[in-house]
Amino acid sequence: MQDVVIPKISGSPVIDGNLDDAAWKSAAVFKDFYQTQPGDNIAPSKPTEVYMAYDEHYLYVAFKCWDERDKIRATVAKRDNVFGEDNVRIWLDTYNDQRRAYLLGFNPFGIQQDGILTEGSMGVDFSVDIVMESKGAIHDWGWAVEAKIPFKSLRYASAKKRIWGFNVARNIDRFNDEIDQWLPNDRNVSGTLIKHGRISGLDDIKYERTLEVVPSVTLRQTSERVADRFLPPGRIVNKPIEPDIGVNLKFTLTPNITFDAAINPDYAEIEADAPVVSANRRFPIFFEEKRPFFLEGKEIFDSSLSPFYSRTIVDPDFAAKLTGKTGKITFGLLAASDNAPGNYSEDERTANRECLIGQQSDPTVRCPIDEFLDKNALFGVLRLKRDFGESNYIGFFGTARTFPKSRNFVGGFDGKYRLDDATIFSYQVLGSHSRKNFYSPERDRVEYRTGNGLAYSINLDNTKDTTGWTLGLEGKSPDYRSDAGFANRTDTNSFFFANRLSTKSRSDARLIRLDWRQSVSYEYDWSGRIQGANGETSVSAQLQGNFSLNAEARFGYEHLYEEEFGPKRNASGTIRGAFFGAPERHALQPSLAFGLSKTINSRLAVEASIEFSWNTFDYDFGAGNRYGRVSPAYLSWVQGGMSGPYPALDPGRAFEREIEFGVEYKPTNALRFSLDYSNTRLHRNDTDRLAFESNLFTLHSTYQFTRFTFLRTRVDYDSLDKNTKGQVLFGWTPNPGTAFYVGYNDDFNYNGYNRFTDLPQPGFERNGRTVFIRMSYLFRKSF
Repeated sequence: MQDVVIPKISGSPVIDGNLDDAAWKSAAVFKDFYQTQPGDNIAPSKPTEVYMAYDEHYLYVAFKCWDERDKIRATVAKRDNVFGEDNVRIWLDTYNDQRRAYLLGFNPFGIQQDGILTEGSMGVDFSVDIVMESKGAIHDWGWAVEAKIPFKSLRYASAKKRIWGFNVARNIDRFNDEIDQWLPNDRNVSGTLIKHGRISGLDDIKYERTLEVVPSVTLRQTSERVADRFLPPGRIVNKPIEPDIGVNLKFTLTPNITFDAAINPDYAEIEADAPVVSANRRFPIFFEEKRPFFLEGKEIFDSSLSPFYSRTIVDPDFAAKLTGKTGKITFGLLAASDNAPGNYSEDERTANRECLIGQQSDPTVRCPIDEFLDKNALFGVLRLKRDFGESNYIGFFGTARTFPKSRNFVGGFDGKYRLDDATIFSYQVLGSHSRKNFYSPERDRVEYRTGNGLAYSINLDNTKDTTGWTLGLEGKSPDYRSDAGFANRTDTNSFFFANRLSTKSRSDARLIRLDWRQSVSYEYDWSGRIQGANGETSVSAQLQGNFSLNAEARFGYEHLYEEEFGPKRNASGTIRGAFFGAPERHALQPSLAFGLSKTINSRLAVEASIEFSWNTFDYDFGAGNRYGRVSPAYLSWVQGGMSGPYPALDPGRAFEREIEFGVEYKPTNALRFSLDYSNTRLHRNDTDRLAFESNLFTLHSTYQFTRFTFLRTRVDYDSLDKNTKGQVLFGWTPNPGTAFYVGYNDDFNYNGYNRFTDLPQPGFERNGRTVFIRMSYLFRKSF
């Protein structure tokens, strides 16, 4: 397909959503769109035209969307929350390498949603915010948006003759989430960017080095419940106001190379993680990154085995990174100094001082935290990728984390190859070298030693319109460690195969599309012992009226070994195993699940799911103060007057039910509510006891006074702890970097348990509260 030449203009259009500027008359025009969802390259329901022009400093885009005025779906939403209503969007592949593109979207009021699409990833990363100007307006004939995008907000190839990958689309929400695109979408070709067109003519962009400096000031007053020897329930201590000053800076060395640094960055909790069920959980939970410094260039450091997980850097004093692309080489370097590992509490510091005094009279006394006190963990990350062919690459990943008595280094290679239009092969192989503490189940002790490990991931994926399949292998050896990354389980291998059969999409039929999926998996440790297996099938249906249904049946198998939970018993009996009774447990585990989602109208949307699982293991951890252990071993020990040693774990089969429900309600264009609820109930089979029941509620409300000013409330409730966390936040965010927040966070229990005595605490008990003011301002200078 021939490139579309974008004309250069001399006069900047006024960004007001009216499309009445002379500049648009000489702009390039994109029209005659194709409906690509739910229809398959058919005529769109409504016409759309897009106009594009540029000057030395800005790219100008305008969208003209014909529609009935009273049927347009749009609200005064917060940034990055507009793709659930009518919107338009463009993709800018600024390196024309079909690997990465900016996705910039706007609703009918011009509210922005921006992100990075990395080919082969699970979705778009909307954590990225770029500085741009946009405005929308609703007219009698429909709606329009105008946008002014600074080239200095983008990273692009510095060649004189610039060709960018490009596509543009419109989303009409009420027509079954219809997507209309400038170019047709061949569903038998895997990927997104490979199917886009190209724009050219952007040869007179003025090269500018840009320095962005964002100083921030936070004033915080915290009240916290602390232990008190005279008041066992503890007491509330009001701490003095704490000022916290930090600075973030970004320097664009070239249009495609950027240096970022942060000195004492303030990461006040503006938005907390969603609550999750922590009971009966064996492995750590992955939480998404939300901190601005680590979000810039995040896609460069992503890979299948997650050798770098930025949330392992908890509280950095300083962090810096250099990211970019030159020619066919993409690179990223990151360094950080994290004070969190050596930042002990005041009580721990007092105990350490007392220990040091005792050490003077008895040199054999060890003060366990002294060598770690106020020490920082140091991080280093190196990422390289070399493109070749149409959409292939080979890459290197290296990470390092050092702390007293803990050193970890990870390095290895990865790559992706397109075998044909529909088939992609990808892999990653990593090795780790560690000098740190390792737990030995055979000796039941922690040993300070050297450990070397291996991790691998291999995937072959074929995606077409009506068929698709995936074959995967992944594993991590027993001594594999990734202290700067995320590895939720080691000493495991897994094999996975999935298949999909689909009907052709019919946008006018009652049943628009039906997908039938089947999969099998098998897990085993590095000794060859089975850990688990699964076979499942699922059906999902897309119906008229933004309505979808799904059902799933699974038949699984799980095998437990006591050395995965603690010590492994020996023949002499000197080491008691982690399990009471048999050292292994296994179970066949069938399950059924059902779900639905429905956008009822422009104001209301709901989703719900329920799952039933039989013979799920209760690992016998208990679930906090409210739910103790209910295994036969533990109950027998309690009934026997708690005499004898504390009983080992006694995992057993249980019935589990999980319910999830969510609703979003927009009573006005400026106000929206959302409620998320989940219920998890685990009932032990052998003792006929309730292991736990967890209820999680999250209630959000947001009122947008203007596009940039809002008032937000949030309440999280966890029934396991009888704990409630609440936040009220006023914010003004005119652009990425400039912000003003006033917030109040509260944390309390009602008829819960005291955190120091573990005893029931009737009535209201506050754990802590914080009032904060946070101010930041973006200074931007180009030269």
